[in-house]
Amino acid sequence: MERVQAPDAVETPGQGEDERLLARIAAGEQVALVRLIDRHGRGLRLFATRYLGSADDAEDVVQDVFVTVWKRAGRFDPARGRATTWLYRIAANRCIDMRRWRSLRVFIGLDEVAETLPAAGVDADMRLAARQELAAVRHGLARLPERQRMALLLRAVADLDVPAIAEVIGSSTGAVEQLLVRARRTLREHTTDVRADNKQEEGRLR
Repeated sequence: MERVQAPDAVETPGQGEDERLLARIAAGEQVALVRLIDRHGRGLRLFATRYLGSADDAEDVVQDVFVTVWKRAGRFDPARGRATTWLYRIAANRCIDMRRWRSLRVFIGLDEVAETLPAAGVDADMRLAARQELAAVRHGLARLPERQRMALLLRAVADLDVPAIAEVIGSSTGAVEQLLVRARRTLREHTTDVRADNKQEEGRLR
């Protein structure tokens, strides 16, 4: 990466580690960027993967996020919000941009299915039910309105609180709470409907 010319970073007492790293990045320290990637690369990648449904697309997003951080770290203002929310806001915007020009059929990848399903020794019916429920959640997520999906994933995957989510998506905390309530209700109803349909189908096959 091309070294960025910036004024010497000034660390303010009370700044968090991420904020200090951004100040150092603004001064052109590549080692600080590597440290920031170590701290947040995995979380950003998981968020982007589940939002886009593609590990390859998510990797592109994460790389773009940190290229942007390298170029624009000097624009970060800790008085306007936390470094974490700034990073996820960049990632969220990149994800939205990517979805606008790519047709994605799969929302959540299958790379973690093995971790979410019961162990091999568990009853086959339980494993089938777990697979069906996971598929129902993936399908339900894909059908959510974009802002509901974004809010839910920022909460469940990125583990951001409501005020931080509001900063990322540019909304009020009250609006975010409503988005989360609606998203959870819709997913719960969708999963319940799919479970009922599966039971009916099993009954017909027996």
